[in-house]
Amino acid sequence: MRYLPFLLLILTPLAGCTPIDATLGGAVRQNVAVQVVNPEPNLPDTWDGSGDHAALAMKRFRTGTVIEPHGITTTSGIRGSGSAGSGSGGY
Repeated sequence: MRYLPFLLLILTPLAGCTPIDATLGGAVRQNVAVQVVNPEPNLPDTWDGSGDHAALAMKRFRTGTVIEPHGITTTSGIRGSGSAGSGSGGY
């Protein structure tokens, strides 16, 4: 009992070292889980790619005759113009 005040004096600052968040990173794990499309994808065990196609692609790369990919667009020619409305703001 004689050491109790001394222990309280020493151990009280250590109480600030305990985590306040009881989930211990649960928010981070939740955010990762929301952003993962498929956490367990069914991938094949082997790659069935063709070595001949890869060799041909490397040859085209080295000789500078790479086949250019077609451009990808996200719109089908529809163009619009947005207008920034003007108002008093009402504040």
